[in-house]
Amino acid sequence: MLTKPNLGLDDTVNLLRAAGETTRMRLLALLSEADLTVTDLIEILGQSQPRISRHLRLLAEAGLLERYQEGAWAYFRAAEDGSGAEMVTQLIGALDRSDSQIVRDRERLEAVRNRRARMAEEYFSTNAARWDALRSLHVDESRVEAAMLRLVGDKPFQNMLDLGTGTGRLLELFAPLYNRAIGIDASRDMLSIARTNLDSAGLSRVQVRQGDIFVLPTPARHFDLVTLHQVLHFLDDPAAAIREAARSLAPAGRLLIVDFAPHDLDFLREENLHRRLGFSHEQISNWLEDANLEVLDIVDLKPDLTANDEQSTDNQKMTVTLWLARDPHMLVADNSSSNSTQFEGDLVK
Repeated sequence: MLTKPNLGLDDTVNLLRAAGETTRMRLLALLSEADLTVTDLIEILGQSQPRISRHLRLLAEAGLLERYQEGAWAYFRAAEDGSGAEMVTQLIGALDRSDSQIVRDRERLEAVRNRRARMAEEYFSTNAARWDALRSLHVDESRVEAAMLRLVGDKPFQNMLDLGTGTGRLLELFAPLYNRAIGIDASRDMLSIARTNLDSAGLSRVQVRQGDIFVLPTPARHFDLVTLHQVLHFLDDPAAAIREAARSLAPAGRLLIVDFAPHDLDFLREENLHRRLGFSHEQISNWLEDANLEVLDIVDLKPDLTANDEQSTDNQKMTVTLWLARDPHMLVADNSSSNSTQFEGDLVK
């Protein structure tokens, strides 16, 4: 959770000076609600690119904004850590949301979100037939989601990381449990869909970023839950992705993998770019153990077969398997210093 640091006089004045201008306050109000590009902000504020960029640079230098790259595009959002984050929270909380300028900005922000939604709908329409055909080959997704929720349990935690986030569905599914979450995906099209879905769900404690699943743009040993949902079968080196995911886990953090059991539907290689035709219990478990994780549970979800399916010699139904593993370390206080920590090698009980 956010801490509330005690700021010195000079630091407080510098943060207030950075925020203390009408356009910059409008930017903070907008970026506390959504991740936006310079192009988005030009459309909303009706100001020139050099002017917007200058204000963004000043806010970022003061630690009031975060900037991250997505291909050729840079996205901005209000700071979520450190003294700058607390200052943004206080300033935005003091704003009158009925102020006419703030109201107009939010209306234009809604127009940007609507444009994103239309683009997402077009993308889904183009690919819907292919995705529906794939979904028909395995267990219903509602059963998979129910199984994921059972494995993770109902105890709240701080930070979640969803790798290959796609539409952002898992970020919605686990939203009642986490305090903060990040989704990573290589596809800008999918990230646009995820942002639209997360906006529609009203989730403000989550962001999505473009990134390489093998070299993650996120902190190591930070996340209490990391998820890989239907991702590994697209990868040339699934074991490397598991190692990178394991590196992201906080002490006692958990990794949840969902993928297909071994199957022989070879057409998925060409039509859906699957690199692997499923994974055995042993294969994933060995990779998890090689990444120094403890396997906690494995669950197979077999598809519901009709009478015709059972009699067919060409049964094209896939089993979905879930693996839950855990980082075996505990974080304990270091007696030599009240402010430092060390990693304990014993398994968490």
